[in-house]
Amino acid sequence: MDAGIRTPLVDMFRRGETSRETKLLAARGGFAPRALEQLALLLLLADDADQEVASAARATLEALPADRLRGLLARSDVPPEVCAFFAAKGIEPAPGPAGDADAPLFELPDASEAGKPAAEEEQARLQVSALPVTEKLKLALKGTREQRAVLVRDPNRIVAVAVLSSPKLTESEIESFARMANVTDEVLRIIGTNRQWTRHYAVVAALVRNPKTPPAVSLNLINRLAERDIKALSIDRNVPEALRLAARKYLAKAAGR
Repeated sequence: MDAGIRTPLVDMFRRGETSRETKLLAARGGFAPRALEQLALLLLLADDADQEVASAARATLEALPADRLRGLLARSDVPPEVCAFFAAKGIEPAPGPAGDADAPLFELPDASEAGKPAAEEEQARLQVSALPVTEKLKLALKGTREQRAVLVRDPNRIVAVAVLSSPKLTESEIESFARMANVTDEVLRIIGTNRQWTRHYAVVAALVRNPKTPPAVSLNLINRLAERDIKALSIDRNVPEALRLAARKYLAKAAGR
């Protein structure tokens, strides 16, 4: 079932850009992003052409804790089709959303030592660099801040995107990612098109100044900057020429008011 929930992570599964091993991990509940994304993935994978994947997803759906599920279904952003699907199984929305609405609905016990906190980012880099993709995905969602800072730069797109779905992610981390010039364009595009994250001025300013940010994103954010930052942008040789020109046009228009 396509739940109609659109996020970069869910869309990667929908487009078939994930390996069978990754799909099995998600279907078994070992890959636990934010609750609504996890539910969307399970519903999607329950109809997968691979019968092992589909069976695992259905089993995980049956194992979801009813109280948590009812609390999630009470959210205003849950599509009516999803509520109808569970209503047919006798599960109705709770009177109000659950307190921790983003926490995963289901997680497998993790017996791995890989998730132990790393004291420094370099230690985290050494700790995760040789891990298989499935273990990296687990850490992207459940690991430490230092591990997320490493994994958001991983060359595997789904690992990097999974970091942005971690329920543990903080605003300060998003600001830090927005400044990174060694992340993929996709990471910066996702941050730049997320309304919640771009409500914060520091995130917007970091994205616009980042030469790696796709111009379509940064050009759309220029008018959110203070005039002093636009002036600095207009002479910044590290950003694309199109961005400098747009900043100059904005300043010229402002001066002619």
